[in-house]
Amino acid sequence: MAGRTVRLVLLVGAAALASGSQGDREPVYRDCVLRCEERNCSGVALKHFRSRQPIYMSLAGWTCQDDCKYECMWVTVGLYLQEGHKVPQFHGKWPFFRFLCFQEPASAVASFLNGLASLVMLCRYRTSVPASSPMYPTCVAFAWVSLNAWFWSTVFHTRDTDVTEKMDYFCASTVILHSVYLCCVRTVGLQRPAVASAFRALLLLMLTAHVSYLSFVRFDYGYNLAANVAIGLVNAAWWLTWCLRNRQRLPHVHKCIVVVLLLQGLSLLELLDFPPLFWVLDAHAIWHVSTIPVHVLFFSFLEDDSLYLLKESEAKFKLD
Repeated sequence: MAGRTVRLVLLVGAAALASGSQGDREPVYRDCVLRCEERNCSGVALKHFRSRQPIYMSLAGWTCQDDCKYECMWVTVGLYLQEGHKVPQFHGKWPFFRFLCFQEPASAVASFLNGLASLVMLCRYRTSVPASSPMYPTCVAFAWVSLNAWFWSTVFHTRDTDVTEKMDYFCASTVILHSVYLCCVRTVGLQRPAVASAFRALLLLMLTAHVSYLSFVRFDYGYNLAANVAIGLVNAAWWLTWCLRNRQRLPHVHKCIVVVLLLQGLSLLELLDFPPLFWVLDAHAIWHVSTIPVHVLFFSFLEDDSLYLLKESEAKFKLD
């Protein structure tokens, strides 16, 4: 839901700085990288590097140049700390200890756990909710879209490249739009299927135009941020309005209200921009961890609501 929008805010902020941060502008860092690449990343030295590089590192796409940047980053951080200065960022990111091939271990693990929670709740939903429930196909599709987004979030935090960054952005946008569609089906589409179909076509057109512009025209971080925040706010407001109007008639909607409010409250974690604790755990990773139970609660709401709709439709069928 709106939580993916909050995550996009942080990603866009980091990306805006990616062209240059204090750490990677330091002459000591640049000289270190240049000397390291000259010494290790060509000829016989490069062959030696590749021969001793673990297979999981090469499969993840880590190059000799990447290793030079990583080692020189810590050289620069050490000098900063030695002189009593604050820890700098490099290419828009805080310095993280790399674990195996994981560039940001805590965020990668947290993204994986979010995906795992979504998978578990999807299995539970499909077990407890019959396929004849009116919301069944839409909820299952939303679960798969969420799983795909968390997969690419895990990949992105494992290895930050242009491709993994774009896939993470695009899949996050897809989740937000699908949550809007999910809300449309629940609030309008069950009574007016034609409206839901037209709205789905509009959202698909918006997603296609959004991805095409960012892929083939210009990857504009500011535009991407504005678009996703706008859709995310519409999504949150739509869900919250519907929940408040139906809280007396549908007791289970309190779960959805809690989800929307929690996501807005937890978004404040993204404002706490600090160097990673133990060089592993930053505010973004903490936010990722905090969203795991929120996803469980939202899928629990979808399960309760789908069973309610099934019971309601069966009752109408008997009356007819």
